[in-house]
Amino acid sequence: MRALLAVVLLLSTHPVLALAQSSEPEPMTAEQFEASLDFRQGDITLADGVATIHVSERYRYLGPDDAARLLTEGWGNPPGGETLGMLFPADISPLSEEGWGVVITFDEDGYVEDDEAAEIDYTKLLDEMREGMAEENEERERLGYETLSLVGWAAPPRYDSAANKLYWAKELRFGDAEVNTLNYNIRVLGRRGVLVLNAVASMDQLEPIEADMQNVLDLVEFNPGHRYADFIPGTDKVAAYGIGALIAGKVAAKAGFFKVLLAGLLAMKKLVVVAVLGIGAAVRGIFQRRKAQTA
Repeated sequence: MRALLAVVLLLSTHPVLALAQSSEPEPMTAEQFEASLDFRQGDITLADGVATIHVSERYRYLGPDDAARLLTEGWGNPPGGETLGMLFPADISPLSEEGWGVVITFDEDGYVEDDEAAEIDYTKLLDEMREGMAEENEERERLGYETLSLVGWAAPPRYDSAANKLYWAKELRFGDAEVNTLNYNIRVLGRRGVLVLNAVASMDQLEPIEADMQNVLDLVEFNPGHRYADFIPGTDKVAAYGIGALIAGKVAAKAGFFKVLLAGLLAMKKLVVVAVLGIGAAVRGIFQRRKAQTA
């Protein structure tokens, strides 16, 4: 009979509670969990040679497998999300209160035409995004999730047409949370798709994260043959959306449940870092305790 395993990682040096039917494993602290992760630096190839991230001494990188462990066991996200890894500041623990990270993915939707970038009215786009969120909140409430409000731009969209890199930041509010959430976005346009880098933290971290994300812009690039300038008209696929839709997130829903919930769940780690593996009464008890702590 398969054992039921529940693992709880707390923002402290308290040991993880491990529950199993057969035997009780050695307790693991948050520090031990972090030490078990294979952080790397240097030039790292992404997406089977499509791109490279140049990880300087200021940062450290986790590959897809360890990033999945951190997202699920460390930060309490649902399993099943696929990433190209994550990037973190080297001097801050991702399990600490001030910890944050950048989730890296690749949307292979085709070449995103950027001819509209200079003409976009970002104030109007913000209003349209708010209207879209209001409609989506009806579905979120129906499914039992917190509502999501777009407070405004934490950093207005800016597109570098020479480097084909786009960035912006949104200030979000989940339900009736007292502290708003920062969602910082970087998009790098390529021949066959877009590299997606998302950082999520609390709004009081805007200043240091904005400084770091400006550096991150320079760390990642497509490799020769996959760059935006390598696009072959009439041969390569063109994406069904442009810069405006990329910023508005109108294409995000197709990415699936994991990406839709990711921002909210990452923000929740600021309250309590909880990971649950398995099912059963032990799991229900953990969530009941967590609800009491965050009420």
